[in-house]
Amino acid sequence: MQRGKRCPSLTRIALLIATLTACSARRDTAMNNDSKTIIDVKSPDSVQWFVINDGVMGGLSEGTIETTADGTAVFQGVLSLENNGGFSSVRTRPADFNLAGAEGLIFRVKGDGKRYKAYLRMDSNFDGIIYQAAFETVPGKWMDARLPFKSFEPTYHGRSRPDARPLDANDVTSLGFIVSDKQEGPFRLEIESVKSF
Repeated sequence: MQRGKRCPSLTRIALLIATLTACSARRDTAMNNDSKTIIDVKSPDSVQWFVINDGVMGGLSEGTIETTADGTAVFQGVLSLENNGGFSSVRTRPADFNLAGAEGLIFRVKGDGKRYKAYLRMDSNFDGIIYQAAFETVPGKWMDARLPFKSFEPTYHGRSRPDARPLDANDVTSLGFIVSDKQEGPFRLEIESVKSF
C-alpha cells in the first residue's frame, strides 16, 4: 500500500460503521419518543399499591411501600428465610393499563444492589399465574429497567408454568415487584415511574 493513500475497503467500513451508529441513535430516539407513561408515582391518582409478603404462607418477611416527599414510592423491608419464607412483593390494584401495541415496559427505579423481578398479571384474582422478568440493580443508582414482554415468564408460587397461556399485553390488569431468591436481609427499591414502549 502506498503511503498517504487510504485503503478503499477501510473507507467503506468506516462509512458503514458511521451509518449503523446513526441508525441506532435514530432508533433509540424514536423508541424513547414512543414511550408512554403507565404509572407516574407523582400523580396521586396514578396508582394504588398493596403489599403481599410470605406471611400468607407462614413466612416472616416484612415489606411496606410508602410515597416520599420527592414524589417516588419506596418498597422496602426485610427478607426472612425462616418458616420456609423468603419473598416480599408489591403490586397495583387491578386497572386498565391500555398496553395495546406496546412491546414492553420501562421501570425507572433505584435499588440496593439486589436482584428484583417485575411481574404482570392478567386477572383480578388474589392468587394465580404471574409473569416475571428479573433485573439487577446498582446500589443508590437510578436506572431504567427495560423489559420486553417476551422476557416475562409464567410462574405460580415461584415455580415455572410453561403450560400457562402466553402473556397478552392487552389483558394486563396489574403489575408489581417482588424480591426473593434467598436474598435474606434488608431490601429497598425506589420507584419513580413505569412506561411502555
